[in-house]
Amino acid sequence: MQNNEHHYVVILAGGIGSRLWPKSLMAKPKQFLDILHTGKTLIRQTFERFTPFIQLDHIFIATTEEYADLTHEQIPELPLENIIREPSRKSTAPCVAYISMKLLEKDPDANLIVAPSDHIIMDTVEFTKAIETALDFSAHLNALVTLGIKPLYPNTGYGYIQYETREVASDIYKVKTFTEKPNLELAKVFLESGEFLWNSGIFVWRVKSVLNAIEKHQPEMFEVFDAEKENFNTDKELAAIKRIYPLCTNISIDFAIMEKSENVYVIPSSFGWSDLGTWNSAYENLEKDYLGNAVTGKHIVVIDATKCMISAPDKKLVVLQGLDDCIVIDTKDSLLICKKDKEQEIKDYVAEVRRNFDDDYL
Repeated sequence: MQNNEHHYVVILAGGIGSRLWPKSLMAKPKQFLDILHTGKTLIRQTFERFTPFIQLDHIFIATTEEYADLTHEQIPELPLENIIREPSRKSTAPCVAYISMKLLEKDPDANLIVAPSDHIIMDTVEFTKAIETALDFSAHLNALVTLGIKPLYPNTGYGYIQYETREVASDIYKVKTFTEKPNLELAKVFLESGEFLWNSGIFVWRVKSVLNAIEKHQPEMFEVFDAEKENFNTDKELAAIKRIYPLCTNISIDFAIMEKSENVYVIPSSFGWSDLGTWNSAYENLEKDYLGNAVTGKHIVVIDATKCMISAPDKKLVVLQGLDDCIVIDTKDSLLICKKDKEQEIKDYVAEVRRNFDDDYL
């Protein structure tokens, strides 16, 4: 893909990744970690995925004020003004409204990719091809495009997208419905029907198109950004955003506009995607030994244990015996041992830790 003067990307990097506790901490959440021991952090991998076809000054990273220095430290070549500093966490809709309004003032024909910072993508060639298809389609139409992942098994941790079977353009289909994380039985039905994709949370649209949708479906949010638009891209921007954010609803872009809009399209994709949101997803993406254990750490001894996710600091000796289907995550300050099928409850465990010890271990 050629660099295009109207192509932009915003990488969303403001989350705290509590389901990957105790490695992912508030001071340094998962996007700034090398969870899979690849030699690069998740945010660095995401950034490098776009540099071959998006010019450097068109790449933005949206994060909170507390992670701005971490972002600059890990991606020092990015211009400082391209690190978007949100004054508070308000989910993805205000963030998309912010960057879209900012780009509209700068380039009315801006075509924007919205990408999370913490996803694994194995096949960058297929990924780039899907993004190129989406950019070409959205450039000429009032269309909100998402990349859907062809499901490999009935995953209950992902949202699903149902789509019409007739193509509207090559590899592009109209979206019928969005469904939040289903139970196992429903996930099996979705898989068998052949009409559903996993929701990747990767979007492509012209900023004009997404702002039209925000104005229609979230008029109050649109108004507070619109009232300050002349301050964007000036030295008054930061003060303006600090006025705007307290007035915004805490809502995801999916709930805010995607589930309400008629002009939503999906590209069914297969590029080795995983939302690295849980220890089970890390387990799925790591090599296993002959007993199905995924081990990260240089001094780990496993005896009579099967299908475990085990992680410990390189200098620490860990001897593990007799556990099956467990998550064992050891860090300098904390140790988590729980059954893999209880991983959705890790957020509850974190809440319990907070009740007992404030934020000392979070």
